[in-house]
Amino acid sequence: MTPEITKVWVYLSASPLLWLTATLLAYQLAFALYARSRFNPLVNPVAISVTLLVLVLTATDTRYGTYFEGAQFVHFLLGPATVALAIPLYQQLPKLRRNWFALLGSALAGGAAAIATAMGVAWGLGASPATVMSLAPKAVTMPIAMGVAEKIGGLPSLTAVLVMVTGIIGASCGRWVFKLLKIEDHSIQGFALGVTSHGIGTARAFQVSDEMGAFSGLAMGLSGMLTALLLPFVLRLLGMV
Repeated sequence: MTPEITKVWVYLSASPLLWLTATLLAYQLAFALYARSRFNPLVNPVAISVTLLVLVLTATDTRYGTYFEGAQFVHFLLGPATVALAIPLYQQLPKLRRNWFALLGSALAGGAAAIATAMGVAWGLGASPATVMSLAPKAVTMPIAMGVAEKIGGLPSLTAVLVMVTGIIGASCGRWVFKLLKIEDHSIQGFALGVTSHGIGTARAFQVSDEMGAFSGLAMGLSGMLTALLLPFVLRLLGMV
């Protein structure tokens, strides 16, 4: 950077609002591109905004810790946003009462399949034990996945990246998978997205319909809870941790 720009940057970087503003601007730009593409799932706003922020952090030689200090208000809002998922879910209460057993079984089966395939493919390709364990919880929401990875001998930082990639791929490709399998029910589509693509998939589901988003949020919660409770226990039972 030139001396003049460096002086301006030093002044701006002292403000905790800088990185909050940068995060919001990056997402607004990404969402504008998403809307311009007529909401093509391949133009995922999360992937684009993350890429933009990484480029800015790299170009300015800014540590992630410094960035997080300024942008942590967005992180704080994840809690209220997650709790707010209960509202559209409550509106689907009659359907939940009719299908609670099938939904619970689907969350258990979907989570087990995601874990088994991820670990099996990684092991078959010769990945290290730490990488295999990092992949195990990749289909659940990031805070739970990182906590589980740490408990079973994985690398939380690697798990965080894998969770993000999994969510982006699921949100981007889910529509074509449902079309290929001729699945049209929004509750089924949403539940499948929530089990496999956690928060990013849920955000995509809400763009389609409230019903789809509600069931995706339910699946995300159930899948995270079951993974956190059962995965360490099962791996310990198998002598893998």
